[in-house]
Amino acid sequence: MIRFIPELIITSGRGVIVQHAPAGEEACCILLLFPHLSQVHIDAIEQEQGGLLITARSRTDHAICHRCATSAGRRHSRYRRRLHDLPASGRPILIELEVRRFFCDNPACDVRTFVEQVPDLTQRHARRTPLLRAALEAIALALAGRAGSRLASVLGLVAGRSTLIRLIHALPDPEIGQLTAVGVDDFALRRGNSYGTVLIDMTTRRPIDLLLDRQADTLADWLRAHPDLEVICRDRASAYAEGALNGAPQARQCADRWHLWHNLIQAVERSVARHPSCLSDPQADAPEQPEQASSTHNTTRQGSTRFAERTRAKHARIHELKAAGHSLRAIARQLGMTHRTVIRYAHAASPEELLWGQWTNKPSVVDDFKPYLHQRWQEGERNATRLLKEITALGYRGSYGALSDYLRPLRAPLPVAPPAPSVRKVTGWIATHPDRLEKTHHLQLTSVLARCPELATLAERVRSFAVILTQRRGQELPDWLAAVKHDDLPALHGFASGLERDLDAVTAGLTLPWNSGPVEGHVNRIKMLKRQMFGRASFPLLRKRVLLTT
Repeated sequence: MIRFIPELIITSGRGVIVQHAPAGEEACCILLLFPHLSQVHIDAIEQEQGGLLITARSRTDHAICHRCATSAGRRHSRYRRRLHDLPASGRPILIELEVRRFFCDNPACDVRTFVEQVPDLTQRHARRTPLLRAALEAIALALAGRAGSRLASVLGLVAGRSTLIRLIHALPDPEIGQLTAVGVDDFALRRGNSYGTVLIDMTTRRPIDLLLDRQADTLADWLRAHPDLEVICRDRASAYAEGALNGAPQARQCADRWHLWHNLIQAVERSVARHPSCLSDPQADAPEQPEQASSTHNTTRQGSTRFAERTRAKHARIHELKAAGHSLRAIARQLGMTHRTVIRYAHAASPEELLWGQWTNKPSVVDDFKPYLHQRWQEGERNATRLLKEITALGYRGSYGALSDYLRPLRAPLPVAPPAPSVRKVTGWIATHPDRLEKTHHLQLTSVLARCPELATLAERVRSFAVILTQRRGQELPDWLAAVKHDDLPALHGFASGLERDLDAVTAGLTLPWNSGPVEGHVNRIKMLKRQMFGRASFPLLRKRVLLTT
């Protein structure tokens, strides 16, 4: 005899059996384990094939018609339903429930008979309890098909990948509710091929819808269905600007601050690239190659010179044809060049903008350790093997050959000049707050700006724009644009012209507290969901997972 509820559970050859419906303290113990069975009589609990079989029947004498909500008590027939339930201690549970069919006595109802439903236990046409269905839905939303099926089997739940996907599709979309501000951005369905649109409720920071494309008309149609919108946060894409204007003219468009800063940095990099000679100190210039490698150095410089001549000739020819009224595609066909290359040449204001990479020294893994090597060299250490061991202890990850190549010209009586900073480094220094720059970088930037008045003016404009952006002084933007127009900075002129074309949205983005940060976060989450499904999920499935996953 095994007792854990007095006179309730005994053992038999078939397993553990409950011989009678529980009452009193015994019923309370059963309800602690199975609270969703409080509306039924439990006749027996049997252990079969590694699981539990619970036989039960309904307690009530009446049922409510699902069509007209009329109470009925006249029985028609009865039958047994089999419901899968959540496992207990890793063992699956099957509930065999006896239900009754009732006559509907309401003459106005078109239903003749109906089957009773037990609250929290049964649903029409369902073979799973609501608890089990909710658990499978949570697994499906988190992991989708195959991965969700594997986790379900570990937890004692039986569900195939197709079943989990069907459960996701059967879930209703969440209610959108009252909208005040929305965020709009695109995401890649197939990168470089097709893109969709995600819309975020900026108040709750939850996704509210996904659109199959990023066309202006599609966004406008969606916005017309929500006439109470007041703010639309977006990037600077013209399609979203047009769609927001056509679909919600009453809403205020707000350009994202991160995109404004990103576009400015791109213009700064183009401006720095136009002044490659200002990046290096002419007084510190010295040949870095030894005398025995002078022929190779001259050959490389000659090759760069020939490349520069060809680039200047192509640039002049393309701009000549463009001024004559030829389209870019016609120029590409005439010169035998790709359309993308012609666009790059046509957008470059001068050939130097295309050649800046030829005149900047490439970074080396030895750069960070040059001061230490110079010090040790002045102290008399000439052995490359010992120097390699010393800088390796300091964090050097390069090879012996790279170190030997750098030390070779040091053995000759020639001064070694530090490499000039790259265009990207100088751009990063200009875009960084002066208080956050390292001391060496601050000194290098000060030297570069002292040699080039144009870059000094550029740095001043960038820092003044940063103040407007971080402190949200959008009212000062017109003065900043007027100052930029008087500077000799063509790349910055293009950035300023783009701001003027979208001035209202840019001013709102630099004034209001709204930004597209939550939208970008959900775009990253969409990328994660796509990778989780190996990029093979259909758009309806992806949309359901994005909207329903918390």
